[in-house]
Amino acid sequence: VGTLAGYGLARSHTSLAFWILIIALIFRALPHSVLVAGYLPVFIHSAEILRPFLGDAAPTLYGQPWAVIAVLVSINQPFTIWMLRSFFQNIPSELDEAARVDGCNHFQAFRLVIIPVMWPGVITTGLFSFLLAYNDFLVTSLLLDAQNQTMVPAISGYFNRETTTTDQVEAVAAAVSITAPLFVLVLFFQKQIISGLVQGAVKG
Repeated sequence: VGTLAGYGLARSHTSLAFWILIIALIFRALPHSVLVAGYLPVFIHSAEILRPFLGDAAPTLYGQPWAVIAVLVSINQPFTIWMLRSFFQNIPSELDEAARVDGCNHFQAFRLVIIPVMWPGVITTGLFSFLLAYNDFLVTSLLLDAQNQTMVPAISGYFNRETTTTDQVEAVAAAVSITAPLFVLVLFFQKQIISGLVQGAVKG
């Protein structure tokens, strides 16, 4: 969704595209506590809200990991759109025109021509969005119950207990548990990250 939106906004020069970017920037600037205040009542009373449409099969969204993933994706979507738009702007529009001349429609030009060129930027943006969601404490701690807590709030809650007997070994183990997946991802995608970050620095 962010890729399509970023591409469309990068290629559009209308005032509507400008205002969409401004609204996305405003939503990105809002604190997560403001956004979660709107999500939390819906999650808690989701079964009652959805029962007229789904009947007895209406699910309870509170405590469901897939529902929290959807919330984190929507919260980080403005960042994704802005970052991908900047990457798309560094790709000359002549590539789109050449693909159209060869018989591609807009979506085929996007999928077959633009995305292969943009792949480092897409991976870089995806990793940054993943890091934002991975390190999120407020959303996951409020919308997930104790049985489904993610690693960061679970470990933070473990250390913030009133009567804690944790020692340095447990603290180091917890720190490694949080950071190890991030190191693996960065090492695996380091070439794409570097290529994406420097994309557009040198043109020609």
